[in-house]
Amino acid sequence: QVQVVESGGGLVQPGGSLRLSCIVPVTGFTLYSLAWYRVAPGLQREAVAAITTSGVPTYADSVKGRFTISRDNARNTMYLQMNNLKPDDTAVYYCNTEYMNLNWGQGTQVTVSS
Repeated sequence: QVQVVESGGGLVQPGGSLRLSCIVPVTGFTLYSLAWYRVAPGLQREAVAAITTSGVPTYADSVKGRFTISRDNARNTMYLQMNNLKPDDTAVYYCNTEYMNLNWGQGTQVTVSS
């Protein structure tokens, strides 16, 4: 079964930036609306950004204006540019479709701390 692969996390100071990548090895990548999710310590999974098949983005209020989601259909890859990171953004970040119907990857850890 298809499993996504996330990468790009790390440790950054508040105000810093990271760019996450997600490879989705499926046939028909362009037919999927995709999303980034995160799981912070002690909290439930939340969707932070989504992108439609035509490239229209939506964002959670907590990241609006700081995060940018994009996709490269030629590379079966989705990105999340994260700027002005805050300690509350600390979480494991995952990618999946908007219906979460692909196998979850291992995620990529983002830690924002001084």
